[in-house]
Amino acid sequence: MALDIDAYLQRIGYQGEKLPTLSTLQALQHLHLQTITFENLNPLLGLPVPLDRHALMDKLVHQRRGGYCFENNLLFLEVLTMLGFQARGITGRVYWNQPDDAWPARSHMLLLVTIDGEDYLSDVGFGGMTPTAPLNLHTRHPQSTPLEPFRVDAHQDHYSLWVQLGDQWRLLYRFDLMQQGAVDFEMANWYVACHPQSKFVNNLIAVRTDKDRRHTLLNDLYTVRFPDGSSEKHTLASLAELWELLEGIFAINMAGVERSSLEKALKEKSLFRQ
Repeated sequence: MALDIDAYLQRIGYQGEKLPTLSTLQALQHLHLQTITFENLNPLLGLPVPLDRHALMDKLVHQRRGGYCFENNLLFLEVLTMLGFQARGITGRVYWNQPDDAWPARSHMLLLVTIDGEDYLSDVGFGGMTPTAPLNLHTRHPQSTPLEPFRVDAHQDHYSLWVQLGDQWRLLYRFDLMQQGAVDFEMANWYVACHPQSKFVNNLIAVRTDKDRRHTLLNDLYTVRFPDGSSEKHTLASLAELWELLEGIFAINMAGVERSSLEKALKEKSLFRQ
């Protein structure tokens, strides 16, 4: 079954030309991040995270839910391919909030998009620090986006992506350009969604990018992050406040989520300090 491209474009509010150009990619990436939230309710609640086209369209577009990297970027890849872009998925090791000398698994998916002979990184699923614009793979100086500046460094056998927060550069992830297929994403997705030690199984996470800030939720801590590196934090006092935040600021349609199941998961994992 072909992807309903018009339903997706309506979902994110895109009304521009359907041409495989850099300006189209920039607009789609920016709007996707503002509209489709990064969230992990399914893994937290022990629900499956299928990656087939029908499931992604149903959840992220028709149900107006969100998802994490494999869901967001696989749907985005389908959209770009239908619009005529030359794009494919690649994987990376996440270093955000980890030591630079760590060796994490390949748990992140991003996209490599080639436009007029130039290679760009496009990512709509990294959560709290997802780039809000495509980044030229072979440009070494800082690249501006609607929010923070980013930098792509080249190493002997891989690349690394950095974000500037205030006067500090922070490492996000390391990646290479090895071809990845559905089986690779399925394997990594299983770990992220099902492994007992996965942070997505053991925490409530939600992120939505706004025009001038990022809204992030980690369990009962709601944070608003600004491009200069500053932030405002608020500890939620009740499940009612959490539910209202998820439906409001994070724009998640909670109609299909059982309130009692979420409350039970939060209590069993001691994620809420109410």
